[in-house]
Amino acid sequence: MSDFPLSAGGARRPLSGSRRALTAGALGVLGVVTALATTLPANAAASTLGAAAAQSGRYFGTAIAAGHMNDSTYVATWDREFNSVTAENEMKWGPIEPSRNSFNWGSADQIVNHAVSKGMKVRGHTLVWHAQLPSWINNNMSASDLRSAMTNHITQVMNHYKGKVYAWDVVNEAFNDGGAVGTLRSSIFTQKLGNGFIEEAFRAARAADPNVKLCYNDYNIDNATAAKTQGVYNMVKDFKARGVPIDCVGLQSHFGNPPSNYQQNIAQFAALGVDVQITELDVGGSGSTQADAYRRVVQACTAVPRCAGITVWGITDKWSWRSGDTPLLFDGNFNKKQAYNSVLDALNAATPNTSPSPSASPSRSPSASPSASPSASPSASPSASPTRSPLPGGCSATIKTINSWGGGFQSEVTVQAGSSAVNGWTVKWTWPSGQSISSLWNGRQSTSGSSVTVTNETYNGSIAAGGSTTFGFTANGNAATPTATCTSP
Repeated sequence: MSDFPLSAGGARRPLSGSRRALTAGALGVLGVVTALATTLPANAAASTLGAAAAQSGRYFGTAIAAGHMNDSTYVATWDREFNSVTAENEMKWGPIEPSRNSFNWGSADQIVNHAVSKGMKVRGHTLVWHAQLPSWINNNMSASDLRSAMTNHITQVMNHYKGKVYAWDVVNEAFNDGGAVGTLRSSIFTQKLGNGFIEEAFRAARAADPNVKLCYNDYNIDNATAAKTQGVYNMVKDFKARGVPIDCVGLQSHFGNPPSNYQQNIAQFAALGVDVQITELDVGGSGSTQADAYRRVVQACTAVPRCAGITVWGITDKWSWRSGDTPLLFDGNFNKKQAYNSVLDALNAATPNTSPSPSASPSRSPSASPSASPSASPSASPSASPTRSPLPGGCSATIKTINSWGGGFQSEVTVQAGSSAVNGWTVKWTWPSGQSISSLWNGRQSTSGSSVTVTNETYNGSIAAGGSTTFGFTANGNAATPTATCTSP
């Protein structure tokens, strides 16, 4: 929800699946029967994404923000088109346990209960993540206290949603980008608990619920040969060999263009004996180029029996965390885009999945912690007014707060070209009261005290006259929207 640079194959990610029902009948979800069976005659084409996916035994889901559920068109599109849901931010640690052992279930329950009432699958996102943590998780905690807090959080949240959630993203985005294979990002979890915290989290999750699917979820693990991908692959292989309970791998798949070996990547994870779920799909662009990229993603998934399903990260471009990239299947007015038709056709063309994955894997007795094991996602409506700079150098920058929680917040920055095209941009601002970036995507940052400088990535530096691009970040401290300036060469 969900931190989002581009991978070698063009994937981006937010900070940062379920499966479709079998054609023959309803699929049980953790004791709660989720009826997704299609009643279409043989060879008939389904007219909605969820129904088309269900024909091959998979699901097609979306991310939902509770703050938008008062929009009747938003909910109607969700109900009509999708048979699975992921909460964008409402089930993350900060929003759901803002004070220790005091849980705020309201917004998450709103999403989950609506989904269950409509017979949809629910993906739980996410239990352990270095971002969007509540302020009471801090460096003053001892290792034993943090371990206790993590185990309790996993147990309480999973118990609350037991029987309603099909799969949990147990650990989210723990691996470093680039560098040596298998290195974990520095976080309070690695600092206090070491690299074995991932295994600890999965074992605690299995103890809390023996039936739900347990997933590891990350971005930039879409390219089969990338170092980060190989690090996650080696962890999963090690976990399966030692009986650490893991049932699925989530590929976030925030793309400009999917890598050429994307299907190979899905297949190599599936060969380890886990499901693959495409968990946060969005593809920047428009027209036939975007439609073709979406088609290739769907075809790659449906070609691998253990690719359980696809979740797009939002319904409408209007509220996408990448709104400037127009990355979703419905435009800002909820009209179906060319990419929608491409996805629907690819789902209808899929052959039935005759090899559904087994139920959640049991864990064997605990063993030694591994030496290396690693959404923020979009959010509710903006909580602060944007500020806009003048147009020095032919570009402007607008900062808006997307989401906030105790001790942190998420922002989006729109970089817009003026009357001339921009080839490279630099955005600068100064924090007003000690804020600091914890994770940034779609840009490269440097800091000097309270001053922040962000420059473009290689893929988003060129902006047509009047066009725009976006980058985003999560930050520590109280939400702030300082005035930003933008310059270009």
